Amino acid sequence: MDCWTSSLKVDDEFQKLVLRMNPPRVTVDNTSSRNTTLIKVDSANKRGSLLEVVQVLNDMNLIIRRAYISSDGEWFMDVFHVTDQHGNKLYEDDVAERIQQSLGPRARSFRSRRSVGMQAVVEHTTIELTGRDRPGLLSEIFAVLTDHKCNVVAAEVWTHSSRMASVVYITDEATGSPIYDPDRLTKIENLLLAVLMEDRDKRSANTLVSVGGTHTERRLHQMMYADRDYDMMNVDGASPGSSQPRKPLVTVDNCSERGYTVVNLRSADKPKLLFDTVCTLTDMQYVVYHATLIAEGPEAYQEYYIRHTDGCPISSEAERQRLIQCLEAAISRRTSEGIRLELCSDDRVGLLSDVTRIFRENGLSVTRAEVTTRGCQAINVFYVIDSSGNAVKSETIEAVRKEIGLTILQVKEDEYSKSPPQDGGRFSLGNLFKSRSEKFLFSLGLIKSYS
Repeated sequence: MDCWTSSLKVDDEFQKLVLRMNPPRVTVDNTSSRNTTLIKVDSANKRGSLLEVVQVLNDMNLIIRRAYISSDGEWFMDVFHVTDQHGNKLYEDDVAERIQQSLGPRARSFRSRRSVGMQAVVEHTTIELTGRDRPGLLSEIFAVLTDHKCNVVAAEVWTHSSRMASVVYITDEATGSPIYDPDRLTKIENLLLAVLMEDRDKRSANTLVSVGGTHTERRLHQMMYADRDYDMMNVDGASPGSSQPRKPLVTVDNCSERGYTVVNLRSADKPKLLFDTVCTLTDMQYVVYHATLIAEGPEAYQEYYIRHTDGCPISSEAERQRLIQCLEAAISRRTSEGIRLELCSDDRVGLLSDVTRIFRENGLSVTRAEVTTRGCQAINVFYVIDSSGNAVKSETIEAVRKEIGLTILQVKEDEYSKSPPQDGGRFSLGNLFKSRSEKFLFSLGLIKSYS
């Protein structure tokens, strides 16, 4: 066991040495495309390189319109066509420098600044929660934290397939510092676990308390995957009783002559789609060798050439079906169900407890939440549905807004929550990608033929 651990340390140090000798090279091209900025990244290849790059682009709030990825061998080369959130090209002078800082030898310290949504850097205690979703659950969680003098500085909550996962960042109400007292943390953890287990759910509920940062969305994917939310999706791809659009279309086939498994995905376009997919492939121990994303309309198309970490393609029907299920879940779990409400007000301890209590008292359930703090301002987003499963009435929303404050709580339309064009049956992206990604890979000399 000691030899194995020592070997891992040597490999890790060798990778760090290679990265220091061959730091990522980032170039920004604003001339080749009329509508997008091209970001090219090439570096020594290591496991997880693709996820790191995509994660950095997402943390910069860039929209990836196209991506061409190749990492077969000791080097990787990725080309991303990106815009800002308004669809404009990037003209800031420091884009390449910021990306390079995030990927270089000091990347960990640089990226940690962006690990808690958009608020300023603060020390905090992190609470991770998973369990069965039910009406009023979020209200009870925030009430427990408020009762025990905890200030929520940031949080993100996802629900999918009747399951809930959340990452909550707290500080002590009096000092504004992380909470270190083990007895206090144990009491809070036990109370939160009791809230999660209230309906005596047969499936597990979990809490984890730690001090420090994490990449929130990365952890939420890992938590949902570990909680097996993909097992709960019905044959139509939506959670039971959900009004969600149909599931993404996913095909998985082996390309025996090249030794890859080829994954094709077609789904509604939305931000962070590439990140969601690559997270899942990485968590499932697959390595992406070549990939293409095209997301320039209401739908997005993705293709991946993958192998397992042992170098082998998928070898069984059970593994193929599980990969399809997990990719469907990864894309679906970020789809926002319900009416989008944005809250902007002066931050105060207990704000979230009060707001979510008002939601609960008016028969609304929160399906997703993003809580951030900018200075003294709380900027929160909630997606709400009717707890009984009926359509949310406009008078209910107005009653909630009046109680919270008409200028504080606004209704916002979310263009990415709309359903994509409906189209059943099996699909193939072969012709599309033969004309784009394979020509790209062929031009780099990475494949022998695209015919």
